[in-house]
This record gives sequence, C-alpha cells and structure tokens, in this order.
Amino acid sequence: MTELDIAGQVVELVRRLAGPTAEAEVVVTRRDLALTRFANSFIHQNVAESGVGVRLRVHVDGRTAAGSGSLVDTEGLRTLVERTLTAARLCPPDPAWPGLTPPAPVRSDGRVDEATAYAEPDARAERVRGFVDAVGGLEAAGYCRTSYRSGAFANSTGHAALGRAVEAAMDGIARAGGADGVARLCVDRLADLDGAALGVRAAAKARAAADPVELPPGRYEVVLEPAAVADLLQNLAWYGFNGKRYAERQSFAEPGAAQFDPAVTLVDDPLHRSALPYDLEGTARRALTLVEAGTTRAVAHDRRSGAEVGTGSTGHGMLGGSTFGPLPHNIRLLPDVRATGEVAALGGVAVPGGVAGADGVAGAVADADTAALVAGVERGLLVSDFWYTRVLDPKSLVVTGLTRNGVWLVEDGVPVRAVRDFRFTESYPRALGPGRVHGLGRRPVRQPDRVEGVWWEAPPLRLAEWNFTGGASG
Repeated sequence: MTELDIAGQVVELVRRLAGPTAEAEVVVTRRDLALTRFANSFIHQNVAESGVGVRLRVHVDGRTAAGSGSLVDTEGLRTLVERTLTAARLCPPDPAWPGLTPPAPVRSDGRVDEATAYAEPDARAERVRGFVDAVGGLEAAGYCRTSYRSGAFANSTGHAALGRAVEAAMDGIARAGGADGVARLCVDRLADLDGAALGVRAAAKARAAADPVELPPGRYEVVLEPAAVADLLQNLAWYGFNGKRYAERQSFAEPGAAQFDPAVTLVDDPLHRSALPYDLEGTARRALTLVEAGTTRAVAHDRRSGAEVGTGSTGHGMLGGSTFGPLPHNIRLLPDVRATGEVAALGGVAVPGGVAGADGVAGAVADADTAALVAGVERGLLVSDFWYTRVLDPKSLVVTGLTRNGVWLVEDGVPVRAVRDFRFTESYPRALGPGRVHGLGRRPVRQPDRVEGVWWEAPPLRLAEWNFTGGASG
C-alpha cells in the first residue's frame, strides 16, 4: 500500500468503529535516514534506518486523543485505531477543539534528488575522506548524513495531501592541540556537499584558535558567524515566534511593533528548500514572514493556537504543539535588502570554504562575507559558535550560554589573536533591536539541526554589542 492508501484505510476504520460523527486525521510518513560518523580522522560508524510511522488523532464525543504506531498491516492499523479510540473515551472534554483541516489544495511538485534519497555509504564516505584529507593532518571528527521522507495525509473531511523531501548535511570539526574549528552545511543535494571545502575551513579556524588569551568579561561589539546566528534563530523560534506562548502572553513578540533593527527580516520558509509541503494537521506549508524590516509581523500557529487568537493556522502543526506550542523550524535571516538593493540576490546559499593558505590568526576569517563585516570593527570579537544555551527569562528571552570553536579579538578591522571562551548572558531580541545591527553578510549559509528537516539559514551578523558575563576563570 502507498502512504495515502494507509492513511485512507485508517480514516475508514475510525468511521466504521466510532461512527460517522467521529473526526479523524492521519499522517503516514516513511523515513529513511543514513548516517556516517567519523572520529580520530576515520569512519567508525555507518548506520541506516528505514521505517513507516502512522499518527492518528481522533475527536469523538467532544474528547480528543492521539496515537501512533509502525505496523501497517490490517491488524496493526486496527489495533492503533482501537487503542486511540479507547484513549479518547478516557480523556477529559476538549472544548477548544478547533476542528479538522477542510479540503484545500496542497502544492507539491514531488521532485526530489534521487541520488540523495538513495545515496550509498560510499557517497557519504567520499565527503568524509575529502574533509579528513583537507584538514592536513589535524584530528577530525563529525558526521555526514542523508535523509529521505515521503508521506501522505488524510482526514475525515476528505482532505488529502502528498509529499516527498530529501536532505544532506555535514558537520565536522578539526582539532589542533586543544583548539577546535568547525564547519557545517545543510543542502538539498548530496552533490552540493563539498567535504574538502568544509575541511579546509575547519582546519583554518582550528589553527587560528591556537594559544588563546583571556579577556575580561564585558560588552563587546561582535561579528557572529552563521553557526552562532543559528542559535539565535532557534531560540527566537522556540520562545518568541511560538503561537501558544504568544497566546499565553509568554512571548516577547508584538505583531505590528518595530522590535528589531530595520536590517532584520526573518522568514520561516519550509519550501525554500526541500520539505514536506503540509504540516501534521494537513495544512499547506507556506512562507511566513515573522519580521519584516525590523517590524514583527506574525508568529507560528497550528489550528488550536490560531483559533484562540482568531488568525487560523499558519501551517505549523507539529508533534508537541498542544503542550509546548507550534514552532517555525526553517527560519531564514535575509541579508539586508537596503544594502544589496534587491531581494533576488538573497537566494543563493554559500558553501563555506576556507581561505587557501591562510596561516595563523588570518585563518580566523574564512570567507569574504565575514571579512567584510570584521573590517568595520574597531575593537570587538569574532565568534564562531554558541552552545549549551539555556533560557533564563522566556518573556524577554534572556539566554545564557558559552562560546566554542573559536573566538578572536578584532582590532582596527583585523583579528589579532585568539581568545579563550566566554560565558554570555544576553536578551536575543535586545541584541537585534533597533540601531543594534551594524551589518549583515550577503550570502546565507544553511545550518543543519539535530533533526532532519529542521534548519536555520543566515549570513554572518555584526552587532553593536554582546554581553559577555564570564571568562575562562569564572
């Protein structure tokens, strides 16, 4: 059976077992994930998994319940339906049930890169070999992965949708002594993943990060590379542009207010790169402008949170949406159109290579985009990456975390020495607020998430200041 056949069969089982008034929605997804890991500069693990998952949500007699399973034969599907209907009878009434997605067109051309969808281990190993060879004898570690998803949606209103998506990603570090350099990239085609280019960049960063000095905490002007910017986008998504948190007045977002610098435009754009064209509730996905030239325009909604505020779903139904809330998962920070002059120039995704032959601290700046921003900094810091970030105040989105994979002191537009890692405590919306963005790169780089299908795309970013609250000594 196809995924759509399975979904239709489950809807019919609900109708037969619970009656014609029962409401049901079904998502069937086939997932093929292959992962090649390497450490100590050699491949130590190659794994692949393939499976079909079925998720059913029912609304019966005013009560709602959901269930999932992986057995798609007749008995397995019947067991899933019976178990979910039993759970619904035990649930409390659900007066805020928003109803099912009505029939509507869902755009999908169905085209995916077949070479990526069915990539062999040798194809991933080739990228790993390119990375390891390019680091020039440094210790290398990381992964290369490919994923393929195909799926279908059906509900008892007669709405149905189909989709396919592929993705390839690589995340690698090079280590020189105790210093690490990192390079990451997420693409639609494995053919666009250049392991050697990523290795050159990681190695240059690692060598440039050797022998760091300690600087005192304080507020510094910063240039954040795309890996660090990705952490900003992720936390803004989870705690700011989350429709449930917005409805509960736990989000900083104020649609219509100029909360960000005019250089900031954020778009959640799942179809900008290959993705399934519908969400967990069958709503068609589309580009959603969250921030336009500094003004907050929207937050993400599923059917429930959208009904609460009277706006409807934005196509962000997801697992956990009823508890944590609907989230944008594919945010793009667009380069500043005031500087580039045209939105058309924003579409390209840079493949982050390195500066060939870069020695010493010069290797800290591994691309022209970052170099242009660093050149304008009189005294500040170039930051490669953030990690272990935790939210201290969700409403104002004050976050604490650490730098990693390289920090450099910049003086008169030139990185002059590596710096030991900092702890920071910063409000992300404040850091991106009016007058605080001093520049954006022209070429966005898509950063992979731990979960396939989730990514964050941004150019490097220059900010007026960042609040570093602790150094290596405390």
